[in-house]
Amino acid sequence: MNEKKRSTIRQVFRRLLRVTAMFFKSPVGGRAWFLAGALLVLMLCINGMNVLNSFVGRDFMSSIEARDRSGFVRYAWMYAGVFAGSTVVAVFFRFVEERLGLLWRDWLTHRIVGVYMDERIYLHLHGEGITNPDQRMTEDIRQLTTSTLSFLLMILSGTVTALSFSGVLWTISPTLFVVAVLYAAAGSTLTILLGRPLIRLNYQQADYEANFRSELIHVRENADGIALTANQGTTRERLMTRIDQLVANFRRITAVNRNLGFFTTGYNYMIQLIPTLLVAPLFMNKGVDFGVIGQSAMAFATLVAAFSLVVTQFQAISAYASVVTRLGEFVDASERASMQSETPSIKSLTGTDRIVYSGLELQSADKSGNVILRDLNATIVPGKNLLVHGANQAARVALFRASASLHNEGGGMITRPPEAAVAFLPEQPYLPVGTAREVLIPPGREKEIANRDLQQLFAEVGLVSSKFRTLDDFEVARDWHDVLSLSKQQLMSVVRVLLSGPRFVFLDNLDSVLSTPVHNKVLSVLASRGITCISIGEEEPDPALYDTSLELKEDGTWKWTELK
Repeated sequence: MNEKKRSTIRQVFRRLLRVTAMFFKSPVGGRAWFLAGALLVLMLCINGMNVLNSFVGRDFMSSIEARDRSGFVRYAWMYAGVFAGSTVVAVFFRFVEERLGLLWRDWLTHRIVGVYMDERIYLHLHGEGITNPDQRMTEDIRQLTTSTLSFLLMILSGTVTALSFSGVLWTISPTLFVVAVLYAAAGSTLTILLGRPLIRLNYQQADYEANFRSELIHVRENADGIALTANQGTTRERLMTRIDQLVANFRRITAVNRNLGFFTTGYNYMIQLIPTLLVAPLFMNKGVDFGVIGQSAMAFATLVAAFSLVVTQFQAISAYASVVTRLGEFVDASERASMQSETPSIKSLTGTDRIVYSGLELQSADKSGNVILRDLNATIVPGKNLLVHGANQAARVALFRASASLHNEGGGMITRPPEAAVAFLPEQPYLPVGTAREVLIPPGREKEIANRDLQQLFAEVGLVSSKFRTLDDFEVARDWHDVLSLSKQQLMSVVRVLLSGPRFVFLDNLDSVLSTPVHNKVLSVLASRGITCISIGEEEPDPALYDTSLELKEDGTWKWTELK
């Protein structure tokens, strides 16, 4: 193993220990410690019951061999009592383990999703090369918490079991004890050698499965477009390619599992035979009772199982290793994205009554880093509408996103009013599922704004829809992307801006979504409310609508024009 791999493994385990420590120190740490303590007690009880079971089983079988009827009945009742007690303890052990795993998953998922949203990590992960972050925050976290807890308990249980049954096996035959240790060590080594490719293959399989699901979601979300453009063939080929990838990778997994299965199955079968081969001659020479044969088989199997965690759980361990790796990559990318947000290349200041671009340079968001806008120095004052146009579409998009602090590639400084004083309307409107009141009315103003006020605003911007015939319709929850056209969705977004009352609003390609009369009407309504519009689009400057224009050229240069 090279130094890079060792460093990665150490980093993964350090991160895992840090997350575990944070969990036990969190507000739910008290409950976590209680459940962990209960697990430890129950684990000791289980191991104690197993040791007791081995001695009861030995005496039970010896009473049969001696034809001792009273001893047979007595030990049969003891056997049943041990089984009943073991059942109760094992069920509660599993219950407490699941509750602790659920508590850990609940805390960790809330923490990661909170950081993911609050620090806008979702904006930067694509550039970091992280695929399927949704799966990493759902399935991978679920597997991490449950598997980590399960493996930790297996290790602790195996340690206690090894200590408990080592003495039992040594008293029967020191040779049998040594054989058990050597057998488990050899089995673990060979299992690692045979199954090592599973770690990489399980990692790839998780990505292939997620990519296939993403393609199916894409088909569902773009069903009309695929059908209307007769693009089923291309889409079908992409889906089939995804299927072929995951099936081919899974074939490789099954091939490794086959080879591993030949070894582990034979390994487990031999566990039943080895103690009998060593202890049976002792019985034949009258060195031990008949029941000792069964006790030795149980003790040997239990001790070997305790030492053979790698053999019995290698497939689960390989899947767990891929989960830890994927989550480690996700956390690393999130930390880099967070640092990027905390130390942006483009400085942003707030607190003025205008928007000022000072020496602003914008670079493309891809890894090429091409400069798409050079040394922009411009001031947008209240009351003067601006049109940003020109052939450089990439620069227009980047300027819109940089003004919202979403584009960080470049340099210079942007000074703007406080966040509440600037609104942004993207080309693709965002309207979450809910009632019109929930979607449009700013938090804290629910009692100020009646449904009739919304109805008047809809009429003012020209939004007419059968979904809003009565005042009660504003209380009906809907998926707006399904029930409204794109232009009506955008008009709803305009109403949301009017209700929030900013001093500036950036409009991204609003002219491409709305008809010219409706577009002009929207600009007029916004101006009547004292909202300065910065329109980004492909239209030609119209002095009747705009006071100034900013042309962005293909070579990264720009031109500012006073239209009035």
